[in-house]
Amino acid sequence: MAASFRGTKATVMAILPLLMMLSSSSFASEEEMGETNIVCYMHDLLTGKNVTAVPVTLAANSTGFGTIVAIDDAVTEGPDRRSAIVGRAQGIYIASALDSSDFHLVFSVVFTEGKHKGSTLEIQGADRYLQQKREVSVVSGTGEFRYARGYAVLETVELDPPLNAVIKFNLTIRYPVADS
Repeated sequence: MAASFRGTKATVMAILPLLMMLSSSSFASEEEMGETNIVCYMHDLLTGKNVTAVPVTLAANSTGFGTIVAIDDAVTEGPDRRSAIVGRAQGIYIASALDSSDFHLVFSVVFTEGKHKGSTLEIQGADRYLQQKREVSVVSGTGEFRYARGYAVLETVELDPPLNAVIKFNLTIRYPVADS
């Protein structure tokens, strides 16, 4: 038994430096991280002739708690709906607070035009939409933003009844810089 333990200990001691080296090399250093700030506008249209947000479940209560909305919203350079489209916000949001004070956002910003064309950012978090400014997480990305992390400050810049909105996204994203 003692010989077996010594053999196991020797094996662990031999492998440990290799494991430490591999784990430390899988993380980018500060010098290898890029940071980008993107300002864009999401146009969430629940009514009208060009609807981009559709409730797929409706709550059986007066607060809307539990309602799920599927979105394919235009993402533009500016707040005007005629502004240049840079992508789409595709996914869902859920009325997730009993008092109807926030939505839980889960969607991809799919860049279809411009500098970031072909890349995506994954947005997730509680949108406390009654607040003027609020934050949600950027949890990942693809393309230029592979392994991205960051946050988005959201601000409602236009809200016209019944519930069409233009939301400003001020995104701060950190991501590993790809080797050339």
